[in-house]
Amino acid sequence: MTHAMTEYVLLPSGVRAIDARLLSAGILDLTMETAGRAVADYLELHFKAELDGARPVLLLAGSGANGGDALVAARHLHALGRAVEVLASPSKHPPTRLNRRRLNACGVGVRLLSPTNLKRALDRAGVVVDGLLGTGFTPPLRPGVAELVKLVNASGLNVLSIDLPSGLDAASAELPEAVIYAHHTLTLGGSKPALIFGPAAHAAGVVTVASLRIPQAWIAGAAVAHRPSDAEIAALLPVRYADTHKGTAGRVWVLGGHPGTVGAAALAGLGALRAGAGLVTIYSEADVPLVTPELMAHKVVLSELDAKPKPGAVAVGMGLGPGAEAAARMVLGWRIPTVIDADALQPGLAGAGHPQVIWTPHPGEAARLLGTESSTITREPLSAARALQEHFGGVVVLKGGPSTVASDQGLFVARGGHPGMAKAGLGDTLSGVLAALLGQGLSAHDAANVGVRLHARAGELAGEVHGYGLIASDVSAQLGAAWLALKETGK
Repeated sequence: MTHAMTEYVLLPSGVRAIDARLLSAGILDLTMETAGRAVADYLELHFKAELDGARPVLLLAGSGANGGDALVAARHLHALGRAVEVLASPSKHPPTRLNRRRLNACGVGVRLLSPTNLKRALDRAGVVVDGLLGTGFTPPLRPGVAELVKLVNASGLNVLSIDLPSGLDAASAELPEAVIYAHHTLTLGGSKPALIFGPAAHAAGVVTVASLRIPQAWIAGAAVAHRPSDAEIAALLPVRYADTHKGTAGRVWVLGGHPGTVGAAALAGLGALRAGAGLVTIYSEADVPLVTPELMAHKVVLSELDAKPKPGAVAVGMGLGPGAEAAARMVLGWRIPTVIDADALQPGLAGAGHPQVIWTPHPGEAARLLGTESSTITREPLSAARALQEHFGGVVVLKGGPSTVASDQGLFVARGGHPGMAKAGLGDTLSGVLAALLGQGLSAHDAANVGVRLHARAGELAGEVHGYGLIASDVSAQLGAAWLALKETGK
């Protein structure tokens, strides 16, 4: 899976800002033309079997800009010789009204969008284009529109949604009760949180970002977050020279393990080794199993480490138990590259971060750190990641599917992963990966972005072999292959 360029993530406010700029520049109508043509081209590429059949494409046009995009798409499909049927709501939106007139001038009639007309049209249609509602909508749906949505979902037809499935709140990961379940979504200009984070993303099907052919700086300036491409991640991977040796490839300490949870520290150590660290030592107040002979493990009183020469990077907290906050406070005082995870993620450490620290909470831990509910974190993960970074300092990796990185440079959403990664020990592995990258000289910001993608790519590769049965050590075993795969995208 190769991604050539940065993908931007837009909130409704960002979309409004771009539209205002387009209107001011006098090119909003041209942009709608580009969007509608992109919809028609997408249908030609991905729904050719349906378009070649005897049944028409049914385009549903709401009263706003999404409806205008659907009308433009209908005109382009008609020009290509495709059979189209258009149902539309009355509109006061000037570009939408203009494109309705243009469509009528081409000889395509537009009928009123109503439940009765929709039922009849669905019986005749081969595929549906959903242009009912866009990023300006906030749930819940009005009863009349909810009835239309129900009819579309019950039709069994393939659905292409323009920008996002009608009924979703573009800014939220929440899945409303009434929403169109699309098979494909062609989102415009940049992705939206509802298309990235579940459960809302479950309604979107295959998501593709269509270029609007407007200056990328306009989109970048309005974006709330970025999704780095694999090529961009590849460019950040550490470079190793022929004269590198184990002492210069990164010395990493893992501070973790407690009776009953010693495996967490071992998995972190294994992840660090597989992510390229030259020397990895586990320090624990419990007996940690030696999962591979290349690891070193020592049973110590952790406070005694304060007097030892320090490593290049340290990960603290994995399975560490009751003494984790004290250990984390000690490590933070060393002012070296640090990963804070698991038991070490404590509210009392707010403000203790520094530029070389990466905090790695999952949604439950994030809720505890911010004094809120897990549902609040998962509903708006971008806002949660930013709040955590502001409260704790340094860099935050809010783990999830996908993970979000928050730093002083902005918000970044990782790509990829595999559902089989929803399993104990994968967070411990990630902490080791992050510590290894810090130990090899990456900044906390770069290590976080590289680490989450490297970890996700390894999970994809492990998933190809083990499916949902993959375990954390399977992911560690694929880190080298994932590194090489990412490196290939940068060539």
